[in-house]
Amino acid sequence: MTSRYIAAIDQGTTSTRCIVFDDTGQVVALDQREHRQIYPRPGWVEHDAAEIWHNVQAVTRAALDAAGLSRADLAAIGITNQRETTLLWDVATGEPVHNAIVWQDTRTDRIIRELAGDAGPDRFREASGLPLATYFAGPKIRWLLDERPELRARAEAGEVIFGTVDTWLIWRLTGRHATDVTNASRTMLMNLSTLDWDERLIDAFGVPRAMLPEILPSSYVYGEARGDFGGVPVASALGDQSAALFGQTCFDPGQAKCTYGTGSFLLLNTGTTPVRSERGLLTTVGYQIGDDRPVYALEGSIAVTGALVQWLRDNLGIISSAPEINDLAATVDDNGGCYFVPAFSGLFAPYWRTDARGVIAGLTGYVTKGHLARAALEATGWQVKDVADAMVAESDVNIAELRVDGGMTASDLLMQFQADVLDVPVVRPTIAETTALGAAYAAGLAVGIWPDLDTLRANWRVDAQWQSRMPAADRDRGHGLWRKAVDRSLGWLD
Repeated sequence: MTSRYIAAIDQGTTSTRCIVFDDTGQVVALDQREHRQIYPRPGWVEHDAAEIWHNVQAVTRAALDAAGLSRADLAAIGITNQRETTLLWDVATGEPVHNAIVWQDTRTDRIIRELAGDAGPDRFREASGLPLATYFAGPKIRWLLDERPELRARAEAGEVIFGTVDTWLIWRLTGRHATDVTNASRTMLMNLSTLDWDERLIDAFGVPRAMLPEILPSSYVYGEARGDFGGVPVASALGDQSAALFGQTCFDPGQAKCTYGTGSFLLLNTGTTPVRSERGLLTTVGYQIGDDRPVYALEGSIAVTGALVQWLRDNLGIISSAPEINDLAATVDDNGGCYFVPAFSGLFAPYWRTDARGVIAGLTGYVTKGHLARAALEATGWQVKDVADAMVAESDVNIAELRVDGGMTASDLLMQFQADVLDVPVVRPTIAETTALGAAYAAGLAVGIWPDLDTLRANWRVDAQWQSRMPAADRDRGHGLWRKAVDRSLGWLD
């Protein structure tokens, strides 16, 4: 094979990127475009799927141009995507029938309460690995079909189909209506054991099976691209957090990674057997390579981390750019007794409390904007600790180190605090683009660029590492105060 480059399409919540990697896993070129965030009502978040597809084409062309490459130089295209975001489109025209409903959207709260009934939020956890929550795709499909009754008959006839963003892109690129196991595991409609749509679940949610895509492995040739990228194999699809797990080469049970972005997501590889959670974690598919057995993960999803820094910038104006948060936080030695719980739309793992709202606790006249900045950064560290503690208790596996990626890892102050409160090393790799890299690795495996996982492990290199230096007594005291602040955020909504 002469083509030794892979284009990884990274379709995220706020932007779309294409990163071209070579056969050593190094970044050759990158292009990125933001897309609109549409807020029809409070708590509602939508994207224009047509705009996303336009941006995917534009950034892929631009990245290839920047690298001085053509489609003939590509061995494969890999896809990674924002998960749970839900699209319906017309098979005949290819046009979306509604804006995409984004994972952050909370409009399905009534449906969630209705489905939970007397059984509670864990009604479908045994089969799906997930609690009932507005986060996932299944309730969003139900809302769209309830809101637009004329769509249900068309969906039952297969004229209107569903997909998460990976499915939309696979369909636009290849014409195949397919998803991968990692994205399917975030719908609440897939059975974790069979890796197929579960009849009991789709009946409970009222979703016609005819509108659902086929479920395929993560590292797999879905088909050849058409149009501008004609003939290039589309050879991987992974939800963004699973892609980051793969890009961090967390291939062994007990290895864990955390991605720090708009929210933060901690995943622990639990091997080829799913671990059902009783502590507010999600059981999800980490990845599946071809016909191999799937690898499962426990996940802790945190709704607001980097978004809190954006809020301080955009809503309060105490910083003018996100990186300034570190300089401002470094003007003080500690948080001044101030704790910030950013439950802007409830709390995700391990609490899953939609009635929570944000609080700043421990305010005194001593507190300055420097203390607020430090408390905002520390809020991320404490939320990750809550998730990590639940994971260790759930899996009986100690996390030996935490591999980290995402924009917030540029903050040495936050990474040191994270190591302090976890009491384990925090390690950042040399290639920060681990989500796109995971999609590239999975695609490269599918087309033979890399022969096996050991080859990928050998590519992983350490850029920076932080060791815990906080006394245990200080850690325990700080965590106790954090938990008090969390308690005060609960029950805000009736």
